[in-house]
Order: sequence, then C-alpha cells, then structure tokens
Amino acid sequence: MELIGFEKVKEGKYLNNYELTYRNKAGKEKKFEIVSRNSYSDITELGGKPSGVSIIATMNGKMLLLQEFRMGVNRTIYNLCAGMIDEGETIEECVRRELYEETGLQVKEITHILPPSYAAVAITDVTTYIAFAEVEGEFSDHSSDNEEIKGKFYTKEEVRELLKDQPFSSRAQLAAYYFTLM
Repeated sequence: MELIGFEKVKEGKYLNNYELTYRNKAGKEKKFEIVSRNSYSDITELGGKPSGVSIIATMNGKMLLLQEFRMGVNRTIYNLCAGMIDEGETIEECVRRELYEETGLQVKEITHILPPSYAAVAITDVTTYIAFAEVEGEFSDHSSDNEEIKGKFYTKEEVRELLKDQPFSSRAQLAAYYFTLM
C-alpha cells in the first residue's frame, strides 16, 4: 500500500475533508476519504499532530464518567472527560482546563499520560493523549451552551451494570471495563 496523493475537498469550521489517492497491494490506484481537524499542505504531515486528550479520572476509588449528548449519534452516551488542546497549551494544562470546564472538578495529580493514539483510524487521522488523573472538588457546570454534559463518580459495581446495556464511546467503554478489573 502506498499513499501517492491527497486533496482537500472541503474546509469546515472544525473539520477538513480530504480525498486520499493510494495504490493498493494489487497496484491499482484507489481513492479514500477522511476528515481531519488539521489543515495540511503536504502529504507527509498526515496523521502527525496530536489534537486532544481523554481523561480517565478517579476520586476515592470511583471512576468519573460523563453522560453527554453527542450530535453525531443523536443520543446521550457515557464518555470520558476529553477535549482539544489549545494552541500553545501543554497536555497537563489541557487536562486541567477540560476537567474543570466539563465538570468543575480540579486535578489533584496526573499519574500518567500515554503517548498519542488514533481515535478512529477508518475515517480520521485524529490522535489524542490518554491521561490518568486523581481529581477532587465538587461538580459544577462550566461547559459551553453547545455541550450537554453531566458528570458522576461510579463504583466498580455500578460501572459493571452500566457496561451491560448502556451506550458508551469506545474509549470510555474500554477504560470502564478495565476499571472494573482493578
């Protein structure tokens, strides 16, 4: 497989659509569509810039999960606290800001940050860090008018019940499952 070209086909406010041209393993030229938060001028830049962070937060042995309405699926799902890294912002600053904006909570300690991983490789080059944090404080809403978010801490038993039949983002579902095993 060889990527041989790309073209921006649409520039949106938050996302850019690209058409990639590649040669498949049979040597045939094919097209593939992706979306990106980044704006590229050269094919070598594709997939190289991390754009956000997802936060696996705990307090007193309980896991923070958000219930948030997600327009792309037209429903409320369980998710991790997450957001985009602002220009000039460190990962740690982003973790603190996003946690506060979405929940009103504060970071007590960031215990680990994993290297960037791809969020949805079938449709986008978006990469995000995963941060683990112990948090403190009280819930309060500092989200924008365009977000519907409600945070709550859950015990392992409560998370096991949610995992049986509630809708999750894939990262939150995986994090929640492993939380129940710890």
